[in-house]
Amino acid sequence: MSGTNTTILVIPGLGDSGENHWQTLWLKEISNTVKVSQDNWDEPSLNHWITRLNETIDELDDKIVLVAHSLAVSLVAHWAERFKNPNVVGALLVAPADVDSPEHTPGVVRSFAPMPLLKFPFPTIVVASDNDSFVSVERAKFFAGNWGSSFVNIGAKGHINSDSNLGNWQEGQQYLAKLLQAIRHP
Repeated sequence: MSGTNTTILVIPGLGDSGENHWQTLWLKEISNTVKVSQDNWDEPSLNHWITRLNETIDELDDKIVLVAHSLAVSLVAHWAERFKNPNVVGALLVAPADVDSPEHTPGVVRSFAPMPLLKFPFPTIVVASDNDSFVSVERAKFFAGNWGSSFVNIGAKGHINSDSNLGNWQEGQQYLAKLLQAIRHP
């Protein structure tokens, strides 16, 4: 995927992405991939996280495709509601954590509620799982519908994280390639 004049901006969720997480593996394998780093991965603050995301986006000169996981999906929705940057041309939104639901997410993420339900100004794909403990598949589909996103249910893959044993998640790279193709040839 290198050589595309597009930067893939990896945005981890609560707790960061561990060594075996597909996001970490993509950072090692895909040359045009960079990561948003937060000061506190375990006690997220929407205001701090959104500021860091916006600063990172502003520092990049290329076209940008956001690759968000879990809590970072709501971060991207909040960013899109507050900021505009023509360099952001798409987003792959994986396993959105339902920040509105105390049943599905811990209280430490409540500053990210309510989940913004705006239509994104760029193409997006939401990828969800049948058995994600952080969001029901119906709720993920509801988010996708409001955001104007394509929706993909990948079956029983848990939270689509390290515990899902996906390795470098080739299937996810195919969704990313499909998104890049859609951006290049709308």
